[in-house]
Amino acid sequence: MATEQQKFKEFEPQIRPWRSQLSSGHRPVQENWYATIKQTSMVRAWEEAIVDGMLQTADYARHIFLHYAELRNSPRDTDEAVLARIKRQEMLHQPGRKFHILMWEAVLHAQICPPAVLADQLDHLASVMDMDSLELGVVPFRAPLRIPAANSFLILDDRVAVTEDWHAELWLDDTDTIATYSKVWNTLQESAVYGAEARALILKAREALR
Repeated sequence: MATEQQKFKEFEPQIRPWRSQLSSGHRPVQENWYATIKQTSMVRAWEEAIVDGMLQTADYARHIFLHYAELRNSPRDTDEAVLARIKRQEMLHQPGRKFHILMWEAVLHAQICPPAVLADQLDHLASVMDMDSLELGVVPFRAPLRIPAANSFLILDDRVAVTEDWHAELWLDDTDTIATYSKVWNTLQESAVYGAEARALILKAREALR
């Protein structure tokens, strides 16, 4: 019994409830992410709901923060949070880092923001996808899937996997868990398209907004 309790206590700090994380607003969380990514050389990300934070426009990010602040009744520090998130994107231009980002095609169509904001976001995706530091893949709706396209997450340098639920963010650093998330990412990647095919899906979503 004591052993199980000890295991739980060791795991507990890896669960970061949104209630406590957002007690001072979204800006501190974004600043923490800036510090984390600054210490990371390779990021693998899977997004099935929204555009990854490293690729968001300021207006798109603003709507994301507003929606979550309303949901979680947290302080509205939207402008500061947006600035902190956009500052993180400077690392896309720094040598020595690689961002491997996979998205479900649904991300390109989800109107979590006004259509004009989504259109600008899609234009931005098309403009950055050829950056040397970025490998952007899209899993099409019609692609055969070996596992469900669900549960967004990040893997940082194979040292930690980060995922979130409605109540908390989970930072998972045990070897078996990281191996599982890596296998999930690799499996989803098998269904992804890149380059011209990914750009075509982005432009198709952009055209649909007209």
